[in-house]
Amino acid sequence: MTLLSTAQHLARDTRRNPRAHIVPILVAAALACSAIALVTYLLWPTWTTVPSSDPSRLPVSVGGTLFNVPTAAVRMKIQRHSGAQERVDLSFAYPSLEPPARKHVTAETVEDKVQPIDRIFLSIAAHHDSLAPDTRLRTIYPRYLDQAASTDDDLTMRAFRDGSPYGGEDLFTSTSPTFSARCTRDAPTPGMCLSEHRVDGADFTYRFPRSWLSQWRDVAAAMDRLTTQLRGPRG
Repeated sequence: MTLLSTAQHLARDTRRNPRAHIVPILVAAALACSAIALVTYLLWPTWTTVPSSDPSRLPVSVGGTLFNVPTAAVRMKIQRHSGAQERVDLSFAYPSLEPPARKHVTAETVEDKVQPIDRIFLSIAAHHDSLAPDTRLRTIYPRYLDQAASTDDDLTMRAFRDGSPYGGEDLFTSTSPTFSARCTRDAPTPGMCLSEHRVDGADFTYRFPRSWLSQWRDVAAAMDRLTTQLRGPRG
């Protein structure tokens, strides 16, 4: 009876004032908007917003192999995108292995004394079934090496013969742990080392200063950690 009488009352009011029914509708709409705003406010802290245009890590496929690459570590702007790429060039602070902080160079600091290299550089490139780095180490390099060898801290050094394709460089190897690097010599600029590894469809080429060989075990461990961190989920 109450509902019926209320309906009759609204009908009479509507006949007297055709706009009378608008007021309840507006009140109901205001209450609904307030409820939505309240729910939105309560749920807002649980939402996570990550800009799709600049994720912290990029899923990149090189040579058909998936890698999770930190965006800030990519050295070339043109390579800062997800998807298939032929090559990706990265750099990491050493020994933290975090993406390096950007250094601002001004006219006052550009001519300052050159600072020691504190980064380890990495290029990931599709190998297209080229000769594997470990095969090159076993079958190609020995053809150009001097017979004389020296060992220090379980790291063996042999020089490449002058006039060979690798003249002016030295080869460093160890079996415990497994490590190999081909390094230029310190003249006139500081020598640099290359250490290569194959990861499925891609070759990893690490570059670091020759002076780091005094802690070569730490460098070998750092390269292993980076390879593990970058490797995407296995199929």
